[in-house]
Amino acid sequence: MKKITFLFIVILLATVSGTFAQGTVTGTVYDAESNAPLPGANILEVRTNNGTSSDFDGKFSLKVTNQKGMVNVSYVGFGSKNIPYDVTNGDVDLGIITLALDNSLEEIVIVGTGVVDLAEDRSTPIAVSTIKADEIQAKAAGNVELPEILKSTPSVFVSNQTGFGDGALFVRGFDDTNTAILLNGQPINSQEDGRVFWSNWAGLSDVATAVQIQRGLGSSKLAISSVGGTVNIVMKAADRSKGGYARFLGGNDSYAKGTLAYDTGMNEKGWAFSVLVDYWRAHRKWAEGTYGQGQNYYFAVGYKPNDDHAFNFLVTGAPQSHGQRWSQSQEIIDANPRYNQHWGYSGDLDLNANGGNGQFTSDIDSERANYYHKPVANLNWDWTLSEKSQLSSVLYASWGRGGSVGPRGARAQRTEDPDGDGPLSGQIDFYNTEQENLAIAGGIGGGRTGYVRRNSVNNHQWYGLISNFNTDLTETLSWNVGVDFRLYRGDHFRQITDFHGLQGWSDDRPDGGIVTESYDSNPWAALFSFADEDQRIDYDYSENINYQGVFSQIEYAGDKFSAFFQGAVSNQSFQRDGRFESTEGASGKSDKLNKIGYNLKGGLGYTIENMHTLYMNAGFYSRQPFLDNIFNNIRTSNELIQPEVDNEDITGVEFGYRFRAGRFNIDFNAYYTNWDNRTIVSFGRLDRNPVPTPDDDSDDAFINIYDRGINQIHAGAEAEFRYKATDWLNFKGYISGGSWRFNGTTNKQIIDDDTQEVISSEDDLDLSGVKVITAPQFTTGLGVNAKIYKGLSVDGNINYYAQQYVDDPESRGLQTRNIGTIKAYSLTDLGLTYDFKFDTQSLVFRANVYNVFDEVRKQATDDFGFFFTNGTTFNASVRYNF
Repeated sequence: MKKITFLFIVILLATVSGTFAQGTVTGTVYDAESNAPLPGANILEVRTNNGTSSDFDGKFSLKVTNQKGMVNVSYVGFGSKNIPYDVTNGDVDLGIITLALDNSLEEIVIVGTGVVDLAEDRSTPIAVSTIKADEIQAKAAGNVELPEILKSTPSVFVSNQTGFGDGALFVRGFDDTNTAILLNGQPINSQEDGRVFWSNWAGLSDVATAVQIQRGLGSSKLAISSVGGTVNIVMKAADRSKGGYARFLGGNDSYAKGTLAYDTGMNEKGWAFSVLVDYWRAHRKWAEGTYGQGQNYYFAVGYKPNDDHAFNFLVTGAPQSHGQRWSQSQEIIDANPRYNQHWGYSGDLDLNANGGNGQFTSDIDSERANYYHKPVANLNWDWTLSEKSQLSSVLYASWGRGGSVGPRGARAQRTEDPDGDGPLSGQIDFYNTEQENLAIAGGIGGGRTGYVRRNSVNNHQWYGLISNFNTDLTETLSWNVGVDFRLYRGDHFRQITDFHGLQGWSDDRPDGGIVTESYDSNPWAALFSFADEDQRIDYDYSENINYQGVFSQIEYAGDKFSAFFQGAVSNQSFQRDGRFESTEGASGKSDKLNKIGYNLKGGLGYTIENMHTLYMNAGFYSRQPFLDNIFNNIRTSNELIQPEVDNEDITGVEFGYRFRAGRFNIDFNAYYTNWDNRTIVSFGRLDRNPVPTPDDDSDDAFINIYDRGINQIHAGAEAEFRYKATDWLNFKGYISGGSWRFNGTTNKQIIDDDTQEVISSEDDLDLSGVKVITAPQFTTGLGVNAKIYKGLSVDGNINYYAQQYVDDPESRGLQTRNIGTIKAYSLTDLGLTYDFKFDTQSLVFRANVYNVFDEVRKQATDDFGFFFTNGTTFNASVRYNF
């Protein structure tokens, strides 16, 4: 009782003492762009609940409780500032405090300012939207991936695809193979095919300080695949402020995640350290069998020996494994939206358990899964050469290890169909599948005899260097020049992960050897444990891709007028190395192919009365083809496609208008992109004997489809606005519409994936007017944020999608034509935050509900059918900041 009384007295005294003001701090808050006052700006004495708001003229007066401290000045839609004060000798006037629009990331990018290409680095505007760390950690935490945070921006579409990290990102109708994704200036699109696997980057939502989506030509100076746009993910450096946090998050279907983070702050010798670790797991994401688990780790060291140099080294990774669900038909979704045909229970069967009905002794397992571990390390160095010149460099490396799990051989046994003769089938019955394998004479499977699971292993080593020199030639003229080097090697093969009772596997190697070793589908084990060459099956090859690029930009930036010109040129070499000796045309090293690519961009901007800005950008790209498009079959052939695949040609033009007026701002953009000489490689399935066995796909042929000489035209317009209605109520919204279509003729060739037989070939196939099916061509959305009480706020977003075209799934690999559109739909998300501050700490509660009205709708298509939205999902977290 004495201890409780003592604690109560201490808290009371602390509260009472805090009520005695030490002095008054005054000032005026202005919009940095329009030079107009900001009424209703929030002014808060840091680490207290003591605050006020600016009046109609932007002026404020705050009686502070400490003689020395800081006030935080913030305004929704603008970046906040911490301003120090000292009222020891009397009241203090802080003067005019200017706030920049929240697209500004000046205070976020601590190192790598010369290689992280952000919109703020160029005076000539671009089409851009920026999301800050607070919103990322609130809305993209836990069972929601990082790309989801971008879905409420113009011309951006995110497809869930139901598995952890399996989402896809589309910008202006272009997928992630044609949208550049940069991490602290480092390209992370696959060197082989341009894809981005978001499951490899699950930890970014915890360590990203901002995500900036630049639509169209963007501000990047690199010769990269930014046909649709550029996504800049700014990852935190070693923090210069001391502090940390602990967070626990829980969600639907037993999702749980715990996180610990700590920053030492910068000491007197210029050193700073930051560390973050977390662990997550879930029974499923939403659909059946989509289990997942993983860890995230981040470690950074910063060193600032003087004002001229700043260094930062970091290493981060997100090892994970998760079950997957492939696309489903509408008939299956109608019967059971959560259905997944690929999972079951593995392990031993205890017949006495579950009241004598039997029960398996292990957790769920899947014949379709993904596991990967991709550690990334980079070293940034910023060197201030003089008041006018800076050199910024980043040296980076990544080592990806892992792959995908899939079935091989005969079909697995299944449990009883849950709907009789309906569209669903039972779960995978791993126990009885193993019993069937054990009955095979000699214990050796192969071909259609026996069932195993294999790993399609994709290992790589990637090293790179980007360096940029920038100098101010005059007060209005700046110039920079830089280099971009990359070395990449990818190793690809298959190995057995589970024999399911067999002793070995044959008929899957060109030398006729029997494989007897299996390898765990574990992301940590995958770093060092994978099959030797004599234990690999189906295919075994490597690629070497080397890249050298130079880039330069010059920009004029006056009071009202700005202009820039930028150019880049690169050389990229490709070579394949096959290791299955007896496979004709697949062994040894292929010829090395070198391709020169380049881009040219220019733009103009003009500002009228600090409120209106007009701009135009135009550019041309000659882009090298992806490695996967230049060989007859990348898995089985060293032969280059003849005639040789040429560079793709992309021409882009865009116009924009910006309006800035205190509480309201709007951005409008119109664009036209012509993408010519494109090669598309896709996949499908054909029934070899459709008449005698219409429902049996055991004799189906997997096919590769090559469309060459394709021309696409993407044109459209988009608008985005922010409006601060009152001090406590804010709105943001967007609308975007496009016409994305094919134009002219193409050459289509269909090849049997197993035999390499040409099934059909058609020249001059006219695609004029056929719509692109990758994403909805009309989107609009509205978001609202309301402060209910001190520290308590609610927010919501609704996004509407329409005009997404569909091709006939039965015609995949044949003549592709649109047959209609996916029915328009909307998705609604809601969130609540309560931030309770006390002393120097705070406790933050956050809750999210995604797809509130449980809209399970067709969302996207691929070579095998439809993908659907997740139904209602949710999470809630509590975070203690110290």
